[in-house]
Amino acid sequence: MRWVTSLAPEREDIYWSNLWLPYKQLWIRRIATLLGSIVFMFLFLIPVTFIQGLTQLEQLQQRFPFLRGALKKKFMSQIITGYLPSVILQIFLYTVPPIMMRFSTLEGPISHSERKRSACCKVLYFTIWNVFFVNVLSGSAISQVISLSSPKDIPVQLARAVPLATFFTTYVLTSGWASLSSELMQLFGLMWNFIRRYILRMKEDSDFLFSFPYHTEVPKVLLFGLLGFTCSVLAPLILPFLLLYFFLGYIVYRNQFLNVYCTKYDTGGLYWPIAHNTTIFSIVLTQIICLGVFGLKKSPVAAGFTVPLIIFTLLFNQYCRKRLLPLFKTFPAQILMDMDNEDQQSGRMEDLHNRLHSAYFQFHDTGDIPLEGVHTIGRDDGSSTSGESNSKESAHQPESDMSHPTLEGLPVSQLRNAARSLSFIVRLQKRGLPV
Repeated sequence: MRWVTSLAPEREDIYWSNLWLPYKQLWIRRIATLLGSIVFMFLFLIPVTFIQGLTQLEQLQQRFPFLRGALKKKFMSQIITGYLPSVILQIFLYTVPPIMMRFSTLEGPISHSERKRSACCKVLYFTIWNVFFVNVLSGSAISQVISLSSPKDIPVQLARAVPLATFFTTYVLTSGWASLSSELMQLFGLMWNFIRRYILRMKEDSDFLFSFPYHTEVPKVLLFGLLGFTCSVLAPLILPFLLLYFFLGYIVYRNQFLNVYCTKYDTGGLYWPIAHNTTIFSIVLTQIICLGVFGLKKSPVAAGFTVPLIIFTLLFNQYCRKRLLPLFKTFPAQILMDMDNEDQQSGRMEDLHNRLHSAYFQFHDTGDIPLEGVHTIGRDDGSSTSGESNSKESAHQPESDMSHPTLEGLPVSQLRNAARSLSFIVRLQKRGLPV
């Protein structure tokens, strides 16, 4: 049998609920969660297409004749077609991260960081597809399929559809600026802390300090980067709003990292490849849109110079994958040696060895379960007895090798005695001695 091994996560990073899953189930779970995520992504087209229909004033007047009087007013038409669609879309998007986190949990990761990173990728793909492509291409799923049926027309379709300056600018205001203010105020955490302290009369507990929600904030930032790249060609008015968002986001997130959230485990920088791949995708998509724009303007020279840019960008991405991506999967031996030497010089090595015994206990305050020795009566001729052999074996074995919180209440000592007795009887039979 071949063993499948991986690096053990940090003690605070272990997700104990998935440790029991066998390795053969993991690929089945991953395929099932992938299919579930795809189905959920396409089911989300229903509210997105409805929201996209709100941005088209003529369709609203045809489908809802009773709104014609209200839509004739300029103020009401601007609210319904400009501000209302992005608000409704943002309300629906609030349900996405919990569902994707549930899918990621069902995949079977053994660490919180792996679970949150998987949810981050799912939310990122979901938002890029439903917020950007679905809203850009058309207002219905059928017309999306028709527009993508001819690959050579994709750049032209994107060039015609991208300049949704009003919708995306409003989306930056509602999802970007508003989310930064709510992130800074922490209304949910403030209310929960008030209920715990003044209503439930509970003491402050460090276990209720939350870690940074990577699976909700990282996809949002990368989506705004995608909007900045793609809309800068035909709708550059969105850039000042995005610039102010990133400036405020730097201040807000820096404060949250330093003063609000608790870093319970190290993610190992594994979110950087996600950001790198998304940025490369945004640049390539922008270049494809430029190619379509030059095609619409009937400028073959400019379109010809755009093709090498796409090729060079993809080659640069391949170079980064070959040169830098292995650093995020494996650790150089020189760095590990330097870390060991630093631990030895600072005197932390002995402390690390002492803490290895209880480093991965699920409940740290649980004591070891005492295991009693086995005392049996051997042969009458004074040969070696099982009590002597068992006492020698128990002297070399630590008492805590079977200590685990889930074993409480089980007759561990009786099971150990029975196992040793059976092993002693088997040894006697192999030697041809009477039992």
